[in-house]
Amino acid sequence: MNNYKEIAKEIRRGILLQHFLSKESHVGSALSCADILTVLYFGILKINPKKPSDPNRDRFILSKGHAVAALYATLAEKGFFPKKMLETFCQNDSLLPGHSTKDTAPGVEVSTGGLGHGLPMGIGMALAAKQDKKNHRIFVLMSDGECNEGTTWESALFAAHHRLDNIVVMVDRNGQQGLGKTKDIINMDPFKEKWEAFGWSAKEIDGHNIIAIEKTLQSIPFKKNVPSIIIANTIKGKGVSYMEKNQLTWHYKNPNEEQHKIALSELDKQP
Repeated sequence: MNNYKEIAKEIRRGILLQHFLSKESHVGSALSCADILTVLYFGILKINPKKPSDPNRDRFILSKGHAVAALYATLAEKGFFPKKMLETFCQNDSLLPGHSTKDTAPGVEVSTGGLGHGLPMGIGMALAAKQDKKNHRIFVLMSDGECNEGTTWESALFAAHHRLDNIVVMVDRNGQQGLGKTKDIINMDPFKEKWEAFGWSAKEIDGHNIIAIEKTLQSIPFKKNVPSIIIANTIKGKGVSYMEKNQLTWHYKNPNEEQHKIALSELDKQP
């Protein structure tokens, strides 16, 4: 059985390294989804790093493309490319740009970052797979903030109408977006019930509980011919105490040298 906790630590170290060296934003957004990506890539997705374009592979879309450092760290840990490449994040001529970009690093399926676009692309892939009678699945990781977008709900209706049970949405619900708390920008509650009203089968979990994440993902689709959504309640900056306490700040800031050392020390001490 995979040692998910140790893998998640390595992914968080990779995230911190990228943001420390590049001085780029969105470290908190990347850290909040590290546990979800750990379980996906090391326990659920049918993928092969040696065959990143295998037509029968599962597809993963990071719709919250600003958190791409988390995806890069995960892909490197999985063996899609050397970990040394993480040091080039957001540098000139790097294969690791600051938002998820197709045809750069191996394992990156689509270009994202314009929020609300990942889900419609994923639903298009899911519909094509159904029409072609393919068995692969499509997984889309969204932010709660991008659920403000109208494209999210148009896509949700479309997926339910076409009975796309081969698509799985995960919402990294860390409660923060660029200008404040999501509930203060546009309150989406009751969130789970909204998705159910749009024809989806929904489950809500602790997005940092490895066992709960794995168990829930292993049970998809939740209902035959019905798209599935997992609402994962998370903490922005998870794993680094000073980031967890001041979540909005770490939507934009990056750690200085002393903060980087403290963050790594905290990760080392975690069980």
